[in-house]
Formats: sequence, C-alpha cells, structure tokens
Amino acid sequence: MERTTVETLFAHCAEIRCLVIGDLMLDEYLWGRAERISPEAPVQIVDVIREELRLGGAGNVVHNLAALGAQVSVCSVVGDDQNGRELLGQFSHHQIDVQAVFQDPDRRTSRKTRVVAANQQIVRIDRESRDELPVAVEQMLCVWVAAHADEYNIIVLSDYNKGVLTPKVIAAAISAAVMADIPVLVDPKGTDYRRYAGATLLTPNRKEAEAASGVTITDSVSLTQAAGVIMYATGLQHLLITRSEEGMSLFSKGGEIVHIPTVAREVFDVSGAGDTVLAALALGIASGFSVAESARLANVAAGIAVGKLGTSIVTPQEIIDAVSLSHKDSNAKIKSLDVLYPLIEAEKKRGKRIVFTNGCFDLLHAGHVKYLQKARSLGDLLILGLNSDASVRRLKGPKRPLIDQDERSHLLAALDCIDYVIIFEEDTPLELISALKPHILAKGGDYSLDGVVGREIVESYGGRVELITFVDGKSTTNIIERILELYSAES
Repeated sequence: MERTTVETLFAHCAEIRCLVIGDLMLDEYLWGRAERISPEAPVQIVDVIREELRLGGAGNVVHNLAALGAQVSVCSVVGDDQNGRELLGQFSHHQIDVQAVFQDPDRRTSRKTRVVAANQQIVRIDRESRDELPVAVEQMLCVWVAAHADEYNIIVLSDYNKGVLTPKVIAAAISAAVMADIPVLVDPKGTDYRRYAGATLLTPNRKEAEAASGVTITDSVSLTQAAGVIMYATGLQHLLITRSEEGMSLFSKGGEIVHIPTVAREVFDVSGAGDTVLAALALGIASGFSVAESARLANVAAGIAVGKLGTSIVTPQEIIDAVSLSHKDSNAKIKSLDVLYPLIEAEKKRGKRIVFTNGCFDLLHAGHVKYLQKARSLGDLLILGLNSDASVRRLKGPKRPLIDQDERSHLLAALDCIDYVIIFEEDTPLELISALKPHILAKGGDYSLDGVVGREIVESYGGRVELITFVDGKSTTNIIERILELYSAES
C-alpha cells in the first residue's frame, strides 16, 4: 500500500456517507494509582486520578469512521436515562448524525466501567441490557433503514449481542443494502451466522470463527476449512478473519485467499481493535478500494489501535505515517493535486512563501540541481511540476523521455531543495499554477518574461516571476550528443 494512495483516500473521504447500525454503550475509564492493599480484603486500592467517558460498542465504530473523515449516521436504541443522554451528547460533540437513535424508556443504556492503574486494567464493571427490542421499536428501526439506506455508500452492522440487531433488523438492513446496491459489512456475534446471510463481508476473529464453524483453527488448512463452512452457510462474497499476532486472512467467493501479516507493534490493549478494523475496512470499500486493499488499510489501522489503551480512535495522519514507515524506499514528497492543495494552503496560512517551477528534467544533471537550489532560495517551499511521459513526448518527440516519470519524480524528490513533486499530464503547468497560486513562479533564464506560462495568473494576485540563469554548457541535449559521439566513435 502506497502513501500517495492512502493520502488520496483521506483527501476524498469526506464525500463518503456511512450508516452504522448496532449496540451502543458508554465506555467509562477510571485512571488511577494502585499502591496499597485494602485492610478489608486482599484487593488493591485504586486512587482515582482521572475519569473519562468514551463511545463504546458500535459507537466506537462510528467514532473511528468520523475520525477518519467520513460522514456517519448511527441507527440504534438507547434508554431514556442518564447514560442514554450522555451517549447522545457524545455523538453531538463529534457532530455525528443521531436522527435514527431511538429512545426506549424501558431499556437500560449499557455502560462498561474499566478501572486502570499503571496501564493495567484492574477490573471491569458492566451495567447493561441484553434484551431484544420490543416489537414496536424493532419495527421503527426496520422502517427507517428501508427508507434511508439509499442515502449512504455503505452500511455497517456492529453486533455486540446486546439486543439491537435482532434477526428482523439484520434482515431489513441487508435487504435495504441489496436494494440500494451498496455493500453491507458485519462484525458478527454468536455462533449462527446464517442470520447475516446476504451480507457482503463478515469480520470475525479467530475465536469467533471457530465457534461459528465448529472447526478448531490450528493451521492454514483448518483456517481455510473454517472459512469455507462460514461462507457456505451465509452466502458471503468475502470473509475477513482477524488472527491477532498472525495478521488477517481474507477469503473471497471466487476462491481467492489473501493472508495479510500483522504490523509489528507493541500491544497495550486489544479492546476496540475490531471496531477500528471494521471502520477502516468500510471506509476503504466505500471509497472504491478493492476488498484486499481495504483489508490492508484496516490491518495498518488495527496495528495503531492496539498500541493505545482502551477503545481509541485512529487518525488519518497516523495511518499515513505508518504506511510511510512500512515503505521506507517510497518518497513522501510526491503528491497528487488533491493532496497537495490543502497542504500548501496550510503552509500559506503559516506565512510560508511558496515557489513553483516546472520542467521535464530528463537525465538529471548538475545544471538542473543548481537551478533548483536557486529557485528554492527564493522562498520557503519549492514545488516542482514535472511533465508526465506523455507530455514530454509531445514536447520533445517520440524518443523522449529517456527516464520515465516515476524514476524522474523519485530522483527529484530526493533533493533537499525540493519540498514537493507533482506530475502533470498537460503540455503546460497552467492548471497547477491556477490551483496552487504560488507566490513566486521560477523559470530558466532562457525564457523572456512574456513567454512564461502562468505569468499573468501569478501577477494577478500579487505574485511575481523570477528568471534564473542556467549553468553554461549543462543540458540534457549536450549529454545525449556526447554519449552518441563517444559510443559511435567506439563502434
């Protein structure tokens, strides 16, 4: 998975609308110190220092999707109690749509309290309802989902077996998704996965997959056997089994199997990691990623989540940074316009002066480097617009470029004087200049001011054009002629 691909995903994920249906709960954390033993019983005394409430259950999936930049709506049922009101307040704080969260005065809103000392969970206290929904409330959910499913790009079912996802609600959600021609992802519970028949993908962990299939998973053969049992029973298109330190395994209807190794990280807490997997997977699939690529994205996100204590969100920048670390040979300076634009706007707000230059830079030589160093000295950031291979051919003929655009972009991005490289397909960088609006447009001294493409645009908002003298005798043409001369003479 490439950094640029992930950056592009997050640049557009605000356009993705996700509906999460499932069991909501509050996760309460009491953080403290445990330095004494109680005189009343052989238990630790925890001096509470800090208290924190987080969205739990399906709410953690919702929170992760929102943190990744998607538009999220939640469909569920809570009690008409203090915990229910606190949950709705948490959603409101994160600007999450709760129009389909119904309140049942006879229902108890779930709350899990974890006592943590020295980064270790001491005890967990659960206060919850596991009763299935009353028929009238169940019907409200089914009707709402049927009426609104087509407003979303994907539906996610987060089943914590607390009563919201009844067989009728699950069937209504899957039926609505099929009618709207959108995928439906499920984090399942229980042992009878036939209730999820018709879903696009399920995400059980190894223990859950064993319970649902009746197969003890000990190796790749038994893993494949367990997956086959589940897929046959449910008619799934895909099944993703998460296997802790062994990574993930993706099984598809056509028989394809993809094993994704875990991202090596120190594990602090696995609680909520499955929610993070589900959220990242949903975002990837809804954005047009293949299921395999989405699973790889989810694997990276899960590796970050387990390095945090408690149910935690994962941010786009954390994922981008993690992907960058896993591809140390890739160059983080090469950007697409939709990724580069907000970065440059942020730099402008910080008072940075932006310099833009462009060219083919085929057969990089000392003259190029000196030119680029001078251009960089004109401001705080240098953006290099690089002609694509097709653009170079139109400008310089069918035998050029000698070096393809991928190699040229990486060679240029390796230079300290260049902050960002962006490849453009057009004959001129006029579109890039119009979009990025650099303070300074730099061109070679062999141009006249009147001949500089983009000059009028830059000067229209107060920018300026700078002409930079090239190093005499240094050019790609001269290098090519010298090579031909030497090797022709030798032959």
